[in-house]
Amino acid sequence: MNRQSKTFSGAIMSRAIWESFVKMDPRGLVRNPVMFVVEIGFVITLLLTIDPNLFGGHYGPSERSYNLIVTIILLITVLFGNFAEAVAEGRGKAQAESLRKTKTDLLANKKSDSGAYEQVPASSLHRDDLVRVIAGEMIPADGEVIEGLGSVDESAITGESAPVIRGAGGDFSSVTGGTKLLSDELIIRITVDPGESFLDKMINLVEGASRQKTPNELALSVLLAGLTLIFLIVVVTLEPMAHYVHGTIDVATLIALLVCLIPTTIGALLSAIGIAGMDRVIRFNVIAKSGKAVEAAGDINTLILDKTGTITIGNRLASEFLPVGSHSEDELVEIAVISSLFDETPEGRSVVDLGKDKGVTIARESYTSAENVEFSADTRVSGLNLADGTIIRKGAVDAIKKLVQEKGAKVPGDLDSKTEHIATEGGTPLAVMKGTDIYGLIYLKDIVKPGMRERFAELRKMGIKTVMCTGDNRLTAATIASEAGVDDFIAEAKPEDKMRLIRTEQEQGKLVAMSGDGTNDAPALAQADVGLAMNSGTAAAKEAGNMIDLDSDPTKLIEVVSIGKQLLITRGAITTFSIANDVAKYFAIIPAIFLAVIPSLGALNIMHLTSWHSAILSALIFNAIIIPLLIPLAMKGVKYRPMSATGMLMRNLFIFGLGGVITPFIGIKLIDLLLTVLGIANI
Repeated sequence: MNRQSKTFSGAIMSRAIWESFVKMDPRGLVRNPVMFVVEIGFVITLLLTIDPNLFGGHYGPSERSYNLIVTIILLITVLFGNFAEAVAEGRGKAQAESLRKTKTDLLANKKSDSGAYEQVPASSLHRDDLVRVIAGEMIPADGEVIEGLGSVDESAITGESAPVIRGAGGDFSSVTGGTKLLSDELIIRITVDPGESFLDKMINLVEGASRQKTPNELALSVLLAGLTLIFLIVVVTLEPMAHYVHGTIDVATLIALLVCLIPTTIGALLSAIGIAGMDRVIRFNVIAKSGKAVEAAGDINTLILDKTGTITIGNRLASEFLPVGSHSEDELVEIAVISSLFDETPEGRSVVDLGKDKGVTIARESYTSAENVEFSADTRVSGLNLADGTIIRKGAVDAIKKLVQEKGAKVPGDLDSKTEHIATEGGTPLAVMKGTDIYGLIYLKDIVKPGMRERFAELRKMGIKTVMCTGDNRLTAATIASEAGVDDFIAEAKPEDKMRLIRTEQEQGKLVAMSGDGTNDAPALAQADVGLAMNSGTAAAKEAGNMIDLDSDPTKLIEVVSIGKQLLITRGAITTFSIANDVAKYFAIIPAIFLAVIPSLGALNIMHLTSWHSAILSALIFNAIIIPLLIPLAMKGVKYRPMSATGMLMRNLFIFGLGGVITPFIGIKLIDLLLTVLGIANI
């Protein structure tokens, strides 16, 4: 995608720094309860810096210095949290800005009530208006082609330079506003009202303007708010406990303790993780209509895939030559290649390529005097008429047999048995003849895309069941399913069969994903938990799905599932790390607070921190700086590796749980040494 921007570009960083201060507004920050508590702590310690005895006590000038340092650290903590969210949002806004450049003040040739076409601003077009677009003009708004066939440059939307064909009827009739018609003429029916175009929705989505928290994110927010409340109650009770044992704890220290105990790391990064998850999908040229769709992709149990164009290449290609009668394979290969020299279809090119693999290469120039006979639906054959009157043909077996019989020649006895063999294996046989003699058969078969078996094996490791849907007969479907390595298949599938499969899986408590591009796919796309619609498909399909693939690549669904899982794993990993961090902070702060009144707690000072002031400040500083250090991880995401849920849990507990415990011990001790060198440890 051409509109990708670097995560930490100068423009994004500058804007994020400014946004960090703007987001200090408590009216907005209150939506993040963890960081809101930190901001309240900052305000209180700021007041205590001005007047250390604001809440009673008899504190000297050194207390003011201590309070000031705590205030600065708390401010930095809030700013770092805001910065993480601003960086994630900034990347989306940079993408949106590049998208806006494709929205120019276009003019459209709109059909009036009188039937004539008149120029009007594209912004005035409404649903069901008819417009005419000729070669070289921009398509003014989203719509469906109702007349014509033309080549469209969609690079402004997809980033792909290769043009695509759009035409009336079928599943490739949808066009997007802001793209350019390169050839011919199209009559388009507008399918959106002003401000509702696909481009408008994309801009809103990548900016995060319409982003709502997902159910998982909301649940985690509630958990963080609950933990914050619990620790708030615990910290508030510490002061009377200290008073009971004839000790005192100043308010700034209590606030520092609270901020260190509450899950500030995940609280600061939670929103950024969600935004970055949607951003990763967008960078894959997939537009998710909501964060919920991305999150649901991470929990998918069943993946439904069409065969043609998804699992297979989409065109049947030559895979084998089968001679008949007394002819050899070499003879058959030569005649088959000659018959395909001027055949520019994928099937024809594949015959020539397979001939090269067999050692037969024939130059087209050798047959420039021959007459090319193109394939037609009536004859169902193609080939050449040579200069000496000899005919060479390839085509449907029954059509070739008819040509031979009309000339009074005999059909080889083994032709039918070999034809049946190819059909039984799910292939398509093409017969090849020269003059009145049939030389043999070309075995055309659906070619499974390279690497599909390995990709389905990865999905199986994720615990995802793959189901192939095809209109082919059961025998053909079974052959392709076995070769591709899918878990199950549905042959002779109709739209209602897909719906039935989705509902059956969902009734068993499973989440289902599917891809589609046709109007007949719309009901199933709407029913599926993750419906990936092709951008090349119909407006109905794009409206029904909750994701749209700009590249129109059905296999993209596999990547979307991986991105969804990466989002969930990243959120879980940083949550684990954040909570595990608290263990080291306990050993740093708790002994420091009560050491004066309970000397035996000194045994818990296993890090041998210089002083209780240094212990508190070191823990608080570490608590702040770990946030920006984890921003790259939140943006990039934790790498997902297909494995069982148990294996994944143990891996994350080892890396982020154990790592979350060890890292603060090292970090806090290093900060303590630095504070000692700077002379701040005994302030």
